[in-house]
Amino acid sequence: MKLLFILLAAMGISSDKLNIDLKYEEETVENISLAEFEMSPYPEHLIDESKLDELIIRTNKKISKEAVDASLNEHGEIVSEQNGRTIDLTKFKQAFYEAFYNRKPSQLEIPASPVYPKVDSELLERIKRKRISHYVTYFNVRNKERVHNIKLASDAINNQVVFPGETFSFNQVVGKRTVSKGYLPAPVIIKGELSEGIGGGICQVSSTLFNAVDRAGVKILERYSHSRRVPYVPPKRDATVSWYGPDFTFRNQHNQPLLIRSMVTGGQMIIMIFSSEDLDYEH
Repeated sequence: MKLLFILLAAMGISSDKLNIDLKYEEETVENISLAEFEMSPYPEHLIDESKLDELIIRTNKKISKEAVDASLNEHGEIVSEQNGRTIDLTKFKQAFYEAFYNRKPSQLEIPASPVYPKVDSELLERIKRKRISHYVTYFNVRNKERVHNIKLASDAINNQVVFPGETFSFNQVVGKRTVSKGYLPAPVIIKGELSEGIGGGICQVSSTLFNAVDRAGVKILERYSHSRRVPYVPPKRDATVSWYGPDFTFRNQHNQPLLIRSMVTGGQMIIMIFSSEDLDYEH
């Protein structure tokens, strides 16, 4: 097919006079000149695949949309999932080859494929029914910066679903704690001494999560205690985390997904673990 396109191209007009409008849902995403994608110094019209790949990446950033999982709101009501989309690589390349080798100004409607969410409303309805464990810790509400960080990390892990055999990583889910994400300087423990760092307080979230999931019968893979005792959990029941250091990870070894519900209310950090009524586990 590509050879046929090349033969047709040899009888066409100069590439520098040919433009293609890339459109998605009738809106122009980008206007390109075919001359930008020709390999030089070949007399035949050949596509520079590396430049085409760059175009695909650039175009996908403009039209792609992440899927959104179904979730529970603060009232326990289900918020429906939303499908995402990404460029259909095979169809886009085929359409580009045709436009390139036909040697005519044209429009190219960008083909997209749906991206489905990991968690839909039907699954969430099934796994929100049975609370299998929970854990509560307490904090001083007067430390506003620390409370703010706790809320951010709590929101990040709230509504996370861990499928059978899947490993949950606190650092991966919460992400790097930075000022741009809204984290504030607050007290942290470094080498046994109290100091101040961006995101101080989130270890209370990871520690509360550890105690909640430990009661839910998961397999703890990675957990480290602080270098000094913390006041919000019993000795050796904490889980320190740091972006460039320790992580807290566990694996769901049940045959049903686990739903993490995390919330901050008053001076309480509350984490509950839910699953399907089919899960035969009691703490």
